[in-house]
Amino acid sequence: MKHMNDFDWSDLDARLLQLLVSVVEAGSITGAAQALGVTQSAVSHQLDKLRAITGDALFVKSGRGIVATARAGELAVQARALLRQLQGFAQTGAFDPQRWRGTVTLAANDFQREVLLPALARQLREQAPGLALRIIPSDVPSLEMLRDGACDLAVSPRPPEGSDIVQKRLFEDRYCVYWDPAVREGPHSLAEYLAADHITVVYEPRRTLHLDRTLEARGLHRRFAVMVPGFASLPAFLRGSPLLATAPALLHGRFLSEFARAEVPTPCPSLPMYLIWHRRHQDDAAHRWLRERIELSTPPEAR
Repeated sequence: MKHMNDFDWSDLDARLLQLLVSVVEAGSITGAAQALGVTQSAVSHQLDKLRAITGDALFVKSGRGIVATARAGELAVQARALLRQLQGFAQTGAFDPQRWRGTVTLAANDFQREVLLPALARQLREQAPGLALRIIPSDVPSLEMLRDGACDLAVSPRPPEGSDIVQKRLFEDRYCVYWDPAVREGPHSLAEYLAADHITVVYEPRRTLHLDRTLEARGLHRRFAVMVPGFASLPAFLRGSPLLATAPALLHGRFLSEFARAEVPTPCPSLPMYLIWHRRHQDDAAHRWLRERIELSTPPEAR
């Protein structure tokens, strides 16, 4: 049996790196074990090995769960980068999606998750069955989440600005106004629209939608009775209420299908959607193939 001092960097391998990333992301031994398809005892044993190699506790108990130490967080960033390099090493030459094994992380909010990602998941199951798709909230995408490898790609109407960030427009949607026809009629004029109580989406505290910043620049202000963290929350609050919601037109065929809709009675900005990635992935064959699959997942009515 090896003692702590017998371990060194040469004992590291891809499985240990993946284990570290999985525990950091899951925030628990149980979650990491489920993600990796191994037992909890196997995860605990490998963590002990990692602790011996790094000389750090890596994770400490917090309530019923565990939290990563600062050192573990730093190592997870490096581990993700090393795993990408190893994956690229293994995929040198002709890229075959059928042989791709691993997890790709995509940051997207509920609108993008609803209209784009189910079609992507179907493509991946058929063409890259060994690839797992992990979806995390993007909120307002940051440079750091792309730079440090927290996600491989992001889909958002608001790409972060950075010389090392690449973006491509996927599609463009427009805003419509929605309401419950069992409770009220739609607004017949701008005055009625502005006089109504509205429900809106707020991804960040004190940061309104680009739509509202555009309206406010023209001296138009909506009165918000309810503010929710995503478009998926709109149906529960619209149903049976006199509220109005101004949301993307593409959602009418999805989770806003039960509501009436009409054009907003004032000019509104469009809602472009971008695919965003870090420049280091630009020429990677697997990443390029994945980006092409995402473009093919764009709903036909948005092309």
